[in-house]
Amino acid sequence: MSQVCGLYNRAIEFLQKLNWLPVLLARISMGSIFILSGWGKLHNLPKVTEFFTELGIPFPGLNAGFVGFTEFSCGILILVGLLTRLASIPLIATMAVAILTAKRSDIASITDVLGFEEFVYSVIFIWFIVNGAGRISLDTFISNRCSKK
Repeated sequence: MSQVCGLYNRAIEFLQKLNWLPVLLARISMGSIFILSGWGKLHNLPKVTEFFTELGIPFPGLNAGFVGFTEFSCGILILVGLLTRLASIPLIATMAVAILTAKRSDIASITDVLGFEEFVYSVIFIWFIVNGAGRISLDTFISNRCSKK
């Protein structure tokens, strides 16, 4: 049994050394998704405006540009890990609006909401708000530089 415990403890120690990797992969994934989504919206504003009009979103032209810019710029910030906690907030808001407008007709119960990618994205953004960008990020680099002075 002591060999099993020793092996277990070594495995845990090894995995703890890799605790920077999941948040980095999450940031790369989420940042890339929102950079591409925002870029697509910004380069197809008439179609996005038309879609927002169909959804009944007020000021659809203004909101199409705002959402495109928000997704693109906050996606970049999350990708590089700069102002990650702050950049996550407007993305949660856009995901909430997407669920309440574009996905509203698909909601029969709470389990439907839990399965939406927009909900999963929001959970990841909440994780970023609570835990930050991780060790491999500009947030950490800046924090380390500021604390040394």
